[in-house]
Amino acid sequence: MRDYRYPRGADLQDRVGGFYKWQDLRRSHGMWPFSRSTEESPSTVTAARNDAGGKFRGVNFASQDYLSLSVHPAIKQVALDVIHEFGVHSAGSAALLGNTSHSVKLERKIADFLGTEEAILFPTGWAAGYGVIKGLVRSTDHVVMDALAHTCLQEGANAATRNIYLFRHNRVDECRRWLEKIRSTDTTNGIMVVTEGLFSMDSDTPDLPALQALCHEFDATLMVDVAHDLGNLGRDGKGFIGDQGMLGKIDLVMGSFSKTFGSNGGFVACRSREIKEYLRFYSPPCTFSNALSPSQAATVMKAFEIIESAEGQQLRDKLMTNILSLRSQLVEAGFEVYGDPSAIVCVKMGSEGLARLVSRRLPDAGLIANLVEFPAVPKGQARFRMQVMAEHTEANIRDAVSALRSAYGAGRAEFEERQADFGSDAAKQVAA
Repeated sequence: MRDYRYPRGADLQDRVGGFYKWQDLRRSHGMWPFSRSTEESPSTVTAARNDAGGKFRGVNFASQDYLSLSVHPAIKQVALDVIHEFGVHSAGSAALLGNTSHSVKLERKIADFLGTEEAILFPTGWAAGYGVIKGLVRSTDHVVMDALAHTCLQEGANAATRNIYLFRHNRVDECRRWLEKIRSTDTTNGIMVVTEGLFSMDSDTPDLPALQALCHEFDATLMVDVAHDLGNLGRDGKGFIGDQGMLGKIDLVMGSFSKTFGSNGGFVACRSREIKEYLRFYSPPCTFSNALSPSQAATVMKAFEIIESAEGQQLRDKLMTNILSLRSQLVEAGFEVYGDPSAIVCVKMGSEGLARLVSRRLPDAGLIANLVEFPAVPKGQARFRMQVMAEHTEANIRDAVSALRSAYGAGRAEFEERQADFGSDAAKQVAA
């Protein structure tokens, strides 16, 4: 997709046609696995359609619902009850009259859960990641960021300043070198260091105490994105911030509700009311977007209640059991998986061509999984990102591994055949 990111031509509308031509060529050959739609709830087994209308059904490892709360009876009931009381829409920005009693309570719950003074809600997790950087960083400030940080964080930085410095993934020593270089010439402007609690493509985590110590040393601010680990990993669901003893110690924490909490929306937790109020009025996605709907806020509040209960611990235990089982069975089947155990189990394919040929066969094999390819990951490191739910059964996992193994075998055979044909054709051209 990167080939079409900067199209050329005077007509803004006509010049995008090249992307569609490339996309539709893939679509016509069954190699466009994106933009699918579900026909049912995103449960462990579901029906879906591709964007050409073709229907398929399979075990679902493509939805982000780590504790299976999107279909939890108590969650659905709360949403219905609040809709009856408040309606379906917040009908206003959080800077005006968009907040409700549910959103006010939710902000307090998030702050208490993370051990911070305050928290503020955003309409989506993407908006929170973009908005916390754009809201606080100005053009003369600096952003020092893990090279694999999420797109919302990169876009927020790009919108805020040109002074952006990327350090190699999880390399604290490289982060230090950038901070030293910046502070050697600029002691008056701000620095934000940006990382994630759990990186969703590699399933690994940084040394948060070391990064926060660096920020204290160089008068910088640390911002950690906890979208993928909060609620579903760590002791009491506190994620890696909790496991690394950093509750209440990270300068800024942002996250999303869409992975674990059964709703859209996001948040930023901060250490003072001053920061919260500044973000409310100077972070564009917060100021100029409608607030979370009452039912969304109430849904997330109920999800926190479940997460903090004995049931929540049982769900996390089930999730980890499923994670370990899937990883183990994939390795036994001859696949390589990335990183440490988390709800994100990425399966290495390597070649984009091979990955696409395998992906084409997954629907017929009965598996729904997401293909991730360049530029979302480095070139030649295509993978399937399988997302585990607490309610997946052992049978679901066995079926998924069997389907992937079958699709891979057939895809690999076709890939090697095509490579051989290409090599033969190339040799003929050279000889001619």
